[in-house]
Amino acid sequence: MVLLQPIFQQCSSAFTPSLAISRPQFRVLVSKPAVICCCSSQSETAVVNGNVDGRVVERNEIRLGLPSKGRMAEDTLDLLKDCQLSVKQVNPRQYVAQIAQLTNIEVWFQRPKDIVRKLLSGDLDLGIVGLDTVSEYGQGNEDLIIVHDSLEYGDCRLSLAIPKYGIFENINSLKDLAEMPQWTVEKPLRVATSFTCLGPKFVRENGLKHVTFSTADGALEAAPAMGIADAILDLVSSGTTLRENNLKEIEGGVVLESQAVLVASRKFLSQRKVALETTHEILERLEAHLRAVGQFKVTANMRGSSAEEVAKQVLSQPSLPGLQGPTVSPVFCKRDGKVSADYYAVVICVPKKALYKSVQQLRAIGGSGVLISPLTYIFDEETPRWRELLSKLGPSVVSSLLMRG
Repeated sequence: MVLLQPIFQQCSSAFTPSLAISRPQFRVLVSKPAVICCCSSQSETAVVNGNVDGRVVERNEIRLGLPSKGRMAEDTLDLLKDCQLSVKQVNPRQYVAQIAQLTNIEVWFQRPKDIVRKLLSGDLDLGIVGLDTVSEYGQGNEDLIIVHDSLEYGDCRLSLAIPKYGIFENINSLKDLAEMPQWTVEKPLRVATSFTCLGPKFVRENGLKHVTFSTADGALEAAPAMGIADAILDLVSSGTTLRENNLKEIEGGVVLESQAVLVASRKFLSQRKVALETTHEILERLEAHLRAVGQFKVTANMRGSSAEEVAKQVLSQPSLPGLQGPTVSPVFCKRDGKVSADYYAVVICVPKKALYKSVQQLRAIGGSGVLISPLTYIFDEETPRWRELLSKLGPSVVSSLLMRG
């Protein structure tokens, strides 16, 4: 049995069907996911995710939703800037902006959960949010497609945390928690969270019985100490805030590993060729930059009788293969009035962690004049994530779009 009982909010989205309402609070007995909306029975207008009647308004521009506040917003703008996709916002108080390199893109700053909701309603076409937000508010909707699943920032985990003290002092795993005799129908385990979809789903799948969820936003770490909840389910980065509030994570208690992702509407990608082309460009820019992060180009001169001989020496060293092997080219020198190639330039790409070891190995085989420069982009012949995206859309959809010219 899993119960959902709001204490800090009066309206929650996520479950039914046995529903008994007593103002101003309600309790919900969960059996399967659904959506609960708090609205007046006198209203004659149905509001569906921002559209008055639920219809998607046709438009020419492509709308990209970005987080409006916080560290996620800052890191998103930084990433786009590094990909030569700087967002130009005329007024910081405005919610709409442009990207000069993509003239058909219209940027909208929104709350992360609203980005997901508006992707589903058709008010946005693309969005960058955390995977946790997509999972919680998308609830497995097939119209949402993850275009890039690893933008390498916003790392966190959705985790169950309990007090270090009292009856939980010796509880260190989800199994231990489930086997505690304290939890009964009359006195269930109380969990405070804002993840009212992922939370109940997690406890059902892991066999936890007699659990209630209280919907809450912000400062969840205080809930156990205040007596409002026995445990919390919240996003954790370093775990410092948990420790400072005498809370601990437990083995098996991680619901989801999350980071920033690029997500799109399947309808959006399937109905317009220009949408697919723009998404392809954004994806390629992201992939090329992220692949180059932490990579360095190393150039050195080496004596040798031929390019093949020099390449053989380079490949004999474990840290010098590069991405696909070294590039070896002659260095022409003029001596005694003649032009000859006594040296060869070796160019390789190495990760930052192997940089000094690579320089040592180049020196060991006769390399000199070693030059090092960071890389900004590494473009593949074709990005694997683009092939994955086309596969998700299906060959018939892709063929239809290509035939439109």
